[in-house]
Order: sequence, then structure tokens, then C-alpha cells
Amino acid sequence: MTLGELARARDIEPPHDLRRHKGWVGQLFERLLGADASSRDEPDFTALGVELKSLPVTEDGRPVESTFVCTVPLGELEAVPWETSRVRRKLARVLWVPFEGDPAIAVPMRRVGAPFLWSPSSLEEMALRDDWEELGGIIGAGGVESLSARVGRYLQVRPKAANARSRRRAIDDEGLILSTLPKGFYLRTRFTAAVLAANLHTRA
Repeated sequence: MTLGELARARDIEPPHDLRRHKGWVGQLFERLLGADASSRDEPDFTALGVELKSLPVTEDGRPVESTFVCTVPLGELEAVPWETSRVRRKLARVLWVPFEGDPAIAVPMRRVGAPFLWSPSSLEEMALRDDWEELGGIIGAGGVESLSARVGRYLQVRPKAANARSRRRAIDDEGLILSTLPKGFYLRTRFTAAVLAANLHTRA
């Protein structure tokens, strides 16, 4: 089915493009499938422990953008072990829903691919943990402002804010409190491409 068909089945008018409607597709899937976490720091389907991730892909099944995982808890990251971290909790069990991500296709005409449930393998989790610990170490040492999106093999940290006026408190490398843009953890496309290739037999 197309996004337009799914939206109109619930009397939702789909946008023509996503430039001013970031997150609309994921919100549509959440509404259709009954996700109940809302904005709480829990997986989208709380009773199942399943996180929902919509994934725009090219015609040959390659992800077109990185995937947001969760916000970075700047004030508590250093004190939280991987086992109870937000990233691990969000990625423990994921329902991936790929859909056509070609911007040349109007949003209502984009088709939805085959969803699948996924949990990281031991090797995938080890790699994610290594990235998370490296990124957390830099942030904990006060390097949040100088942290580059190039750091991390599969997991990266990037600003996540609606505008430059959104600020959060953090600690700089001299231990002083500073005001910085909210940050988010994102999965690189090389990681999600490998997940798709393993589960839907696309090319990584």
C-alpha cells in the first residue's frame, strides 16, 4: 500500500512532501499500529518492549538518511552503564518499516515495504556499545561542543533541535556549565543498510 492509502484509511490528509513535515511518516505508522509511549522515554509499544523505526529507502533498498535513536542525556550519560542506557533500551527490539524515500515521488504515492522485527546480534551490540562508550567518554569529559558527527563506526551524535533557540545545559572540558544545542544519537546508514541486507536480502 502507499502512504496516501494508509493515511486516508484513518481520515488523515498526507502532505505532498516531507520538508516541513519531518517525522510525519513515523507518526502515521505509530497511529496505525497503536504505539502508546508518546513522548515518554520508553519503546513505542510499551507492553511489547518494541521500538518503531520508519526507514526511507532508495529503489534498490538502501537507506537514504541516518536514523534517530534517542536524545543524548547530557547530564547523566557518564553515570549510566550500557546495559541500562537509552540507546540499548531503544534498540533491544525494533520494528523496522521501510518505505520509498525518493523525494521525486510525492509522499502520498510512496509505497511501504515489508516490515520486520529485529534485535541486534551479539556482534552488532558489541559494536554499538563501543561507539556509545567512546561518544559518552567524550561528552563526559566536556567535549560535547567539539564532538564531530564523524566519531563512531555505527552510532554518531548530532544536534537535534527545531531551531537554534533550543538549548540544554552541559559541562565543558574545564568543568564549567555551558548552554548547547540538544544532541541525539543516530544510526549511520552503513549500519541500517546491513540490517536491511540481512533481513530483506537487499544490497548493503
